[in-house]
Amino acid sequence: MSCGLAIASMLMLTNPDVALAAAQPPAAVDAPVSVAGEPLFADIVARSGALKAEVDGWAANGAADQSGFLTGDVFAGFKARAAELADIDMQGHIILRDRGTDGDLKCILRGISEDIPKKVEAVETAATAPARAVALSELSYLLNDNVEVITAPPQPES
Repeated sequence: MSCGLAIASMLMLTNPDVALAAAQPPAAVDAPVSVAGEPLFADIVARSGALKAEVDGWAANGAADQSGFLTGDVFAGFKARAAELADIDMQGHIILRDRGTDGDLKCILRGISEDIPKKVEAVETAATAPARAVALSELSYLLNDNVEVITAPPQPES
């Protein structure tokens, strides 16, 4: 064995990270697999992130409190994209239900699908600026949850 290989082997064996990794138990055969990389779920993440950015922008600049905003084209377009997202979330729920692989995410996606139209309506029907601020905050939080539940590492069912 050459001196270079001997030194590399010795360094690798003395690296605590290598020893720590080797001490970890192997992944279970039936461990849950993340769906975040699948096209439909990646689309949900992208759409949710974009809609959240819009909502956060309105909250920051007060656009939603401007006269005519809620009846204008910007909000109408947002509502349409939010409804599409809700439909795609439901598709994700159905896919996971049919696979029988992820009980929690399946249920969460269904709940988010049902809540998005309600949160958009709450923004639209808020009677005061403070009420609208709360509605925007809750909608932003829901859209953020939609991203986080998909991108979080899957946990084994207990």
